[in-house]
Amino acid sequence: MTAQTTTPGQPQELLRLAGIGKSFGPVQALHDIDLDLPVGQVTALLGDNGAGKSTLIKCISGIHAPDHGQMFWQGKQVHLHSPKEASDLGIATVYQDLALCDNLDIVANMFLGRELTKNWQLDEISMELAAKKTLQDLKVVTVRSIRQPVGSLSGGQRQSVAVARTVMQEAKLVILDEPTAALGVTQTQMVLDLITRLAQQNVAVLVISHNLSDAMAVADRIAVMYLGTMAAVGPKDQFDNQVIVDLMTTGTSSRMNLGGTSEQ
Repeated sequence: MTAQTTTPGQPQELLRLAGIGKSFGPVQALHDIDLDLPVGQVTALLGDNGAGKSTLIKCISGIHAPDHGQMFWQGKQVHLHSPKEASDLGIATVYQDLALCDNLDIVANMFLGRELTKNWQLDEISMELAAKKTLQDLKVVTVRSIRQPVGSLSGGQRQSVAVARTVMQEAKLVILDEPTAALGVTQTQMVLDLITRLAQQNVAVLVISHNLSDAMAVADRIAVMYLGTMAAVGPKDQFDNQVIVDLMTTGTSSRMNLGGTSEQ
């Protein structure tokens, strides 16, 4: 089990995981995972394939129920049995496929399943205004028109629309699964800037990434998983790329700055 340190003035955690475990038959996917996700901070969740990252975010998202351990949301214990229960709390997950409809425009995608109506008709004006304001607040300025079909957008723009949709749903925790995968340099920077702005709006952000440079560029905190365990969690300045690689491949690192970073 991983102990996590606290320092004076540390932001209050929005979600706290304590001793989370999950098995699939004889396979133990998660072993006693401890993790705090503070308000207004970006936590990068790193690990090699098979480390347990996907299982962990599915537990947080309500897709899998943990076999043991506790989850605390704003200090109160919760039990999530479905994605809807997680969504109702304010947890939104943006997966790699983004779940966007290419044939619909930006406004329709942002309100998909939550359309506004007036006099039994779609309230197109209100939806346009709300979509435009959300994109402006997030400084998403590269789209030509909010009535553009999403299928015509670049990868970075599509990611921006998916994130903006979570903001419109008033998400308090946004989980981003490989948000910069297959993006060019300019589009990647657009998404990293967007992640920073999410945190500035007091949203807790959990980013899952295989790209160490992107993770280090945007994260406030680093959490590294190894074979279903949490190898280490701590502020970004206690890690470097070599330490992260050591932790991802062996579960430990002799090079780690131990000034507050926790290890198994």
